[in-house]
Amino acid sequence: MSRRFHAEPLILVLRHLEALLPSGPVSIEVPDPDLGHGRYPGERVEGGGVHRPLRSWCDLAEGLSCRLRTPRAVDATHVQLTFEPLGSEASWHAGGGTRTGAPQERYGAASDFARVRKFEDAGFLVPWLEAVGRLALPPGARLLDLGVNRGDELAAFADVEGIRFVGVDHSASALEEARAAFPDARHTFVQADLNALPADLGRFDAVVSVGTLQSPGVDDRALLRKLVQEHLEPKASLLLGFPNSRFRDGEVVYGARVRNLREPDLSLLVKDLSFYRRYLHQHGFRTFLGGKYDLLLTAVRGQAGGSDDAAD
Repeated sequence: MSRRFHAEPLILVLRHLEALLPSGPVSIEVPDPDLGHGRYPGERVEGGGVHRPLRSWCDLAEGLSCRLRTPRAVDATHVQLTFEPLGSEASWHAGGGTRTGAPQERYGAASDFARVRKFEDAGFLVPWLEAVGRLALPPGARLLDLGVNRGDELAAFADVEGIRFVGVDHSASALEEARAAFPDARHTFVQADLNALPADLGRFDAVVSVGTLQSPGVDDRALLRKLVQEHLEPKASLLLGFPNSRFRDGEVVYGARVRNLREPDLSLLVKDLSFYRRYLHQHGFRTFLGGKYDLLLTAVRGQAGGSDDAAD
C-alpha cells in the first residue's frame, strides 16, 4: 500500500524512498502537481497540501537512480507516483556492447549503442538546436563532423542553403547509415581514425563533434590544434559536445562520472573545457558554453554576435 504525503518536507519523502527502494519499486501519493499552477515548490495548494511540480519529482527520481512511472490519479487532489530502481549502465560505458564481435564496431549499426537516438530526447535536442543557431553558417557552407556515426546531429543543419557535409568515423556500418540518410552527392562520409585525418580534407566553415573528442584513444588536444591550424576557414566556427551524462537501463542520467565513483564528478570535464576555451580564445574565437546532458561549447571567429564571452 502506498503512503500518502500531503504537507511533509521533501527530505522526509526522500528518506522514505531511500529506505524502501533497495527492495524494489516504491509508490507514494502526493498532491497533484497540476493543482499548483503558478505556485513555487513548497507553496500550499487546494486542500492544504504542498505543491511540487512534476519536474521536481523527475529530478528526485533521477537523484535516486530511479525511473519515474507515469503518475496515476488517486482522487481529485492526489496522484500516485511510482519510483522504480534503474538497472545497470549501458554496456558501452564499460567498453562492451558489441553484438558483431568486431571491436572496431563497438559504435556500429549492430551495437547496443545504435539503439540510442539522442535527438529524440528533448534534453539533447533543444540545447543542440540553440547551439546550432549561434553558428550563423553562410549558404554553401562546408561542415566537418568528427565522429559522425550515422549523422543524427546533421539534421539540424538542413535549413542551411547548399550545405555540404563531410563526416569522419571509424565505423563502416554507421557510415553506411549516414550515407543512406544524406544521399546527396555533395555530402561525403569518410572512414578514418580521428588521430590521422586524411591530408586532403581541406578547410571548413564549421566543425562539429558530439561526445567523441573525449573517447579513449583520441588525442583531443592534438586534434584541436590540427583543426584550428589546418582545417578552418578564417571565419569558421566550432560546436563541440562534451558528455555530461550516462545511459542506464534505457534512461539518460545527468552528470559525468569517472570509473569507480558512484556519484558524478565534473572535475575532469571542467578541466577539459577550460583548456578548450583558453586555446580557442588565444586564436581569436569567442565562446559560449551551454547544454545539459552534453555540454556544448560553441566557438565563433570573425562574426558579429553569436557568443557571450570575450577572449581572456
